[in-house]
Amino acid sequence: MYEFLLSTAIVALAEMGDKTQLLALLLAARFRKPVPILVAILLATLINHGLSAVLGQWVTTVIGPEVLLWIVSIGFIAMAVWMLIPDELGDENASINKWQKFGVFGATFILFFLAEIGDKTQIATVALAARFDSVFWVMLGTTLGMMLANAPAVFLGDKLANKLPISLIHKIGAAIFLVIGVATLVQYYFF
Repeated sequence: MYEFLLSTAIVALAEMGDKTQLLALLLAARFRKPVPILVAILLATLINHGLSAVLGQWVTTVIGPEVLLWIVSIGFIAMAVWMLIPDELGDENASINKWQKFGVFGATFILFFLAEIGDKTQIATVALAARFDSVFWVMLGTTLGMMLANAPAVFLGDKLANKLPISLIHKIGAAIFLVIGVATLVQYYFF
């Protein structure tokens, strides 16, 4: 259960102000149909984070435990630094126009799935699955974290985004990633 709760919290914090949350805001403003947008985000995240969690588990079978420990620990510390760099959307309007022919659900699913590839939350999912040896709980937690961050963005749009202390949220998220990275090393070498 610890894996689930930590995965949820980490990804919910990491997603605040992230490019995929900004994309969710843009999609909500463009299509004004929150239910198909949220269902598409949920399915895209389940598939993306499911594959990421499986990758995290697979990595544990091909890399020795001590090397993996250092990779995961340094990965969490690097995520802490990455959290402090604000995300920006590129020309997403052109991307939305390109995929709009697939409807609200199809465009959202495709754009969200593609935007998640190589994103902070996807990399966090790989690292969490490798760290906790749990595909199911990590995938479920990271997906819930994505939905907790994106559902309000879809329903409340810019009204909510402009009132949240995104910089503070990023700093808290960075601190959590840093603590996990350092704690992983300390736990291995001293306990």
